[in-house]
Amino acid sequence: MELNLNGKKAIVTGSSRGLGAGIAKVLAREGVDVLINYTRPESEEKARLVSEGLKQDFGIKSIAFRSDVTQEEQIAPLFDAAEKAFDGPVTVLVNNAGICPHVNIVDSDFKSWKDCMAINVDSIFLCCREFLKRNIPRNCGGRIINIASQAAFNGSKNGKTHYSASKGAVVSFGISLAKEVVKYNIFVNTVCPGMLLTELTAITLTDEDAVKKYTQNLPMGRLEEVSEVGEMVAYLASDVSSYSTGAVYDITGGMMSR
Repeated sequence: MELNLNGKKAIVTGSSRGLGAGIAKVLAREGVDVLINYTRPESEEKARLVSEGLKQDFGIKSIAFRSDVTQEEQIAPLFDAAEKAFDGPVTVLVNNAGICPHVNIVDSDFKSWKDCMAINVDSIFLCCREFLKRNIPRNCGGRIINIASQAAFNGSKNGKTHYSASKGAVVSFGISLAKEVVKYNIFVNTVCPGMLLTELTAITLTDEDAVKKYTQNLPMGRLEEVSEVGEMVAYLASDVSSYSTGAVYDITGGMMSR
């Protein structure tokens, strides 16, 4: 299947490592110019290496750009940087940035709740709003793919209630926004991965025994590959998915079956 993504311009938030870097790699393989976004100064070298690797391996344009996507004043410069580097508007936005605190509600302080909501939810609002402000007047359409989680539906029993609630918000936000902007040829879809072995999940999947205990309850009997999420994102970024908006894609290996 030809996705015809060659020459598209994308921002992938939180893409210096883990799932974000994996999504960026699949998009780059399909010919998409990709901005690698990172927040912390210590992530600069990782982001630069991801960006350089994409350029070398796939011959696309890529830059690494530091922007805290929870801060309103840093969103426009993020999009400005992408448009300047890629000589055109960003028509693919992948909202991937996120954190997953592990703390029971009874032991939690309010700051940890607010931080989780800021990174997992506020950043999506801010980036989507900027995307719309730029692309609606240009009549250039676009694709927004928000990364949620199976936890949005299944919840958690091990101190991830903050995370589950935030991902539930991501799902409902995407469903509503899709209906609001489809008239502008802007499609919004949500991807709900299962358990991936990344830096974010390493605190849960600490060793082989932990992985085995988790996967024995999965219908597919294995963890999800980062590239499998990337393939779904690439599909949703393409015109092949031309009749899909407001959808929530379950890629959990049969865990959710919805």
